[in-house]
Amino acid sequence: MTTAIERRRPALGGFTPGMIGLELRRLLRNKRTVVFTVVMPPVFFLIFGTGSEYKTEPAGVGNVTAYVMVSMAVYGAMLATTSGGAMVAIERAAGWSRQLRLTPLRPLAYVAVKMVIAMLIGAVPVVVVFAIGAFSGAEMPAAAWLGCGLLAWVSALVFAAFGLFMGYLLPSENVMQLLGPLLAVLSFAGGLFVPLDQLGDVFGTIAKFTPVYGVGELARYPLTRSGDLVPAIVNVVLWTGLFAAGAMWRFRRDTARV
Repeated sequence: MTTAIERRRPALGGFTPGMIGLELRRLLRNKRTVVFTVVMPPVFFLIFGTGSEYKTEPAGVGNVTAYVMVSMAVYGAMLATTSGGAMVAIERAAGWSRQLRLTPLRPLAYVAVKMVIAMLIGAVPVVVVFAIGAFSGAEMPAAAWLGCGLLAWVSALVFAAFGLFMGYLLPSENVMQLLGPLLAVLSFAGGLFVPLDQLGDVFGTIAKFTPVYGVGELARYPLTRSGDLVPAIVNVVLWTGLFAAGAMWRFRRDTARV
C-alpha cells in the first residue's frame, strides 16, 4: 500500500528572510566579483571625472564632476547587480538547480530572492562612488545628491533581472567575461559614458531603445533637470519585465529537465 505525501507550500512561494540571508552569504563568498564591482567604478570616476580642465564647469544644478560621478555610480550598480544575478550560472554548474527541484520553491519567489540580493550588493558601488565624489570636487544641491543616489540604485533593478536571465543562458565558466564587455558597450550605446547630444541623431535615437538609456536618464535627472522622464521610465519598466520574464522561463526550463 502506498501513502501519498502532501508537500506543504511555503508562504510567498519560498521568498523568506532565511532564503535571502542564505543567498547573500553565498554571493559574498565570491571575493573577486565583489572587489571588481566596488573598485572599477571609483577608478573610472577618478580618471574621467576629476580632470582639472573641466571639473568646475557647470552641468545642470551642479558641475561636470558630479555628472560623471552619477554616471559611474550607475555603471557600478549595473556591474554589481548583473554579477549578482549572473551567479546563477555557477550555481547551475554546481548542481544547485537540482537541489531546488526537490523543494517547493516557486520560480517567481526564486527570481525575487535573486533580484533582492543583486540590489543589496548593487548599493555598495553607489555609496563608494558618491563618498569619493564628495571629496573629489563633485558639487550639487543636497536634494540632488539624495535623488541621484537613490535613482542610480533603484533603476539598476533592470540589470539584476538582466544578470539573472544571462546566468541561465550562458555557460558558467565565462559568464562575467562575456557580460563585462557587453555592459561597457551598452553603456556607450545608451549614453551613459557619452551624453546623448554628442552621439548624433542616429545613435541618439538608437540609444533610447537600449536598457542603459532609462537608468542613466533617471539617475541624472535630479542633477540635470532636463529631458523627458516618461520614455526613461517606460524603458526601465519594459526591460525589467522582459528580463524577469526570461529568467522565470529559463528557471522553469532548467529545473524541469533535472
